Amino acid sequence: MNKTHKGIAKRFKITGTGKVKFRKPSKRHLRRKLSTKQVRAGRQDQILAKGMARRVIKAICN
Repeated sequence: MNKTHKGIAKRFKITGTGKVKFRKPSKRHLRRKLSTKQVRAGRQDQILAKGMARRVIKAICN
């Protein structure tokens, strides 16, 4: 039996409908170089594309 990939498990969450949510990068520090639009866009969690989501789910749900 394979182990859960803990690095991936900490960065991604699987929703009730099976989609994979993640937080956009560039939110911790050095934000003064980002535009206001980029800062606002980074507030919402994003949904991962289906192809990549399949790989993430496989790594988490072992």
